[in-house]
Amino acid sequence: MWDRLLVDCRIATFEEAPGDPLGIVENGAIGIADGEIVRVGKRTELAGFRAKEVVALGGAWVTPGLVDCHTHLVFGGTRADEHAMRRAGATYEQIAKAGGGIASTVKRTAAASDQELLEQSRRRLHALMRGGCTTVEIKSGYGLDAKSELRLLKMAGELGKDEAVRVVPTLLALHALPADQRDRRAHYVGEIIDKLIPAAAKQGVATSVDAFCETIGFTPDEVERLFKAAARHGLPVRLHAEQLSNQHGAALAAQYRALSADHLEHLDEAGAEAMASAGTVAVLLPGAFYALQEKRKPPVALLRKYKVPIAVATDCNPGTSPLLSPTLAMNMACTLFGLTPEEAIAGMTVNAARALGLAHAVGSIAAGKQADLCVWRIESLAELGYWVGLPGPERRIYAGLDA
Repeated sequence: MWDRLLVDCRIATFEEAPGDPLGIVENGAIGIADGEIVRVGKRTELAGFRAKEVVALGGAWVTPGLVDCHTHLVFGGTRADEHAMRRAGATYEQIAKAGGGIASTVKRTAAASDQELLEQSRRRLHALMRGGCTTVEIKSGYGLDAKSELRLLKMAGELGKDEAVRVVPTLLALHALPADQRDRRAHYVGEIIDKLIPAAAKQGVATSVDAFCETIGFTPDEVERLFKAAARHGLPVRLHAEQLSNQHGAALAAQYRALSADHLEHLDEAGAEAMASAGTVAVLLPGAFYALQEKRKPPVALLRKYKVPIAVATDCNPGTSPLLSPTLAMNMACTLFGLTPEEAIAGMTVNAARALGLAHAVGSIAAGKQADLCVWRIESLAELGYWVGLPGPERRIYAGLDA
């Protein structure tokens, strides 16, 4: 006997079928047992199965639970003051060089106790959950030394223990150069590679390794050294690439079969082609584009041309994307970047799961996958990319249970 049977619903499975990329099932039903999906199909096809609980959804739409595949959720304080500076005309680079930016958050994060960090971060996590997220990636990156980065990864892990959400910790190993290391750059990079990567791998606190490849971040050569170290320790890689300039980071990421390359406003055709060949997902971050008032959009047409999977994420962070609404991220991806509503929804479900290496478990609705679902009281699936900040689903189901 199944635990639950959801009936009277329209299902967007995101299990692609010929002529139907969304895998729509009208008048559908979903059988759930032990937290997993055991059967999906027409209601009539599942009529003979018994369940402890039958839930009639009144014609609502059911999608996979949303996956936010790029956040910097664990940090201390805010950077609201920089918002005011930016409105007065200061650029991202100018703020960083003036001692703001990432360095500012590093100081506030170090000053916060573990309990304070958990409380602040939990509030942000809850906002994403209310918006429909059942899986949330959380990067470190506001420690900038081995001990502090490991602390942040452990904080991310702690957040996931008591909440009805899957937390995926990522080690953002090369995020910014500490001010006291500006004359010892090679030494700093070496310390990260030789000490932090092995420690994170040994402690099992990270699922992947990330870096910021940019003129104000780290060079392709430095990133490649990091990627080689990650590979030696069995950790897949991801990369912040081509946000402010074209450093050919996307092609480098593809060379190391990165799970994703993120931002990509300055991506060129060679980079897109390399990503396609490697199966590297393009993660678009419209919140940062909006907050920074950027003019150059990611080349969505190139991504479509080469059939690069497109994911969408909030990039929740204190400085350049203080965004806590996954539905608003989908709307922004449509209105700012020109994605179709269907592409935006796939971007926060099946393709976001691919960007985390979790497509085998979440991101679509199929037998054997975790029963992470969202129930939406909408007439059309396109409404998820249409409403400006839809509050969230009517029901959020995690591991088969309402959460």
